[in-house]
Amino acid sequence: MNNTVLGIDLGGTYFKMGLVQNGIVVKQTYKSVNNKASEEETLFSLFEAIDSIINSDVIAIGIGVPAVVDPLTGIVYDVQNIPSWKKVALKEIVEQRYSLPVYLNNDANCFTLGEKIFGKGKDFENFIGLSIGTGIGMGIIINNNLYNGVLCGAGEVGMLPYKDGIMEEYSSSFFFSKNYHQTAEELSFGAAKGDENALKAYAEFGFHLGECLKSILYMYAPEAIILGGSISKSFSLFKESMELSLQSFAYQKQIEDLKIEASNLEGIAILGAASLCFQEVENPVLPK
Repeated sequence: MNNTVLGIDLGGTYFKMGLVQNGIVVKQTYKSVNNKASEEETLFSLFEAIDSIINSDVIAIGIGVPAVVDPLTGIVYDVQNIPSWKKVALKEIVEQRYSLPVYLNNDANCFTLGEKIFGKGKDFENFIGLSIGTGIGMGIIINNNLYNGVLCGAGEVGMLPYKDGIMEEYSSSFFFSKNYHQTAEELSFGAAKGDENALKAYAEFGFHLGECLKSILYMYAPEAIILGGSISKSFSLFKESMELSLQSFAYQKQIEDLKIEASNLEGIAILGAASLCFQEVENPVLPK
């Protein structure tokens, strides 16, 4: 069977998409998102990007969306970076246009499933994928299968109450912009040069992320936590303080063998979206 699928990531500033064969992104493209455009205009932009890359070898399309998703009906609700997309029957619309099966899920779940099929998650039956960037999103693998919850809503750890707000304000890019008035990327450049303020920012961030991880550990007791998203690229800057925070976890025996690692997959957003298709179409991907 030809196993070429199209993976699409509806990201914060771009539609990113690529053709995936045998776990490799063989061709990709992107198109900027106009977040002031209407629903119809944005769909037209999406179609333009798909038309520029799709070919007759594609057997399915997988789409990762930063939104509440009903994977059965294929309706997406309140897409974060596209305000005009309040309720869009995206699966039906794309299937009708391209006459191909379409699978959708939220972007954090796509990241986690992508790690299970293509990345470090292969080694674990039960693990957490944590995508840390503009916000913080979580995916859950239990007994080798992705757990969605209602409307793919499981794992919204960023919404947990924490200090004077919610966890996301302390464990994502919000922390840096709110408290240090710089982006995480800008501070990572400073930290690489030994800037004390930047190093302090990442040390504080690591402590808060450790508190977030403790909540996850109490709920799920996973074998591993795999970090993704833009901030995970700076793992070395916050790893030590994160581990220091974990020293106060109540059940130290439980985490003696816990693995916390950063993803090293190139193109994980595309691979993650594509993994939805491989799970459904190929179906021997997840080991039993």
